[in-house]
Amino acid sequence: MAHTHAHSHANTPCSPQEAEAFLLEAEQLVTAKGQKLTPIRRKVLHLLLESEEPAKAYDLLANLDGEGAAKPPTVYRALDFLQEMGLAHKIESLNAYVACGHTKHAHSAVFLICQSCGGAEELHAVETSDSLAHETEAAGFTIQNAVIEARGICRNCKT
Repeated sequence: MAHTHAHSHANTPCSPQEAEAFLLEAEQLVTAKGQKLTPIRRKVLHLLLESEEPAKAYDLLANLDGEGAAKPPTVYRALDFLQEMGLAHKIESLNAYVACGHTKHAHSAVFLICQSCGGAEELHAVETSDSLAHETEAAGFTIQNAVIEARGICRNCKT
């Protein structure tokens, strides 16, 4: 018997669905924060949106097509900026990055990583994030950033 949660959006994927619409939203978000989505930052975000699986920094660098004087530090600075703005997450165990489409709220990143195809899906796991915050606060610890990773087999590889 399936258990239903009070939060209807508890397991809603966070990855953006429409790249161009998301890039426009990202531009507005960054501007509202007094920052700029420079051509390099925009291109790195676009490459993350196009990638079917988490992207490594050197793969992004290889696909920048001569944008400016792109070197590894340039890509890492762009990725750091996108993370600060809430537009991307780093999957620590893969040392790779994904775009995040939920720009209107702060949340801990919860990733489901497929051991078969290498794909990763981000979940908006409200109850998981709330529980983690509650338990760590009880231990006298304040979370500033959390990335939770679960490994298994995705729905596409199961079939």
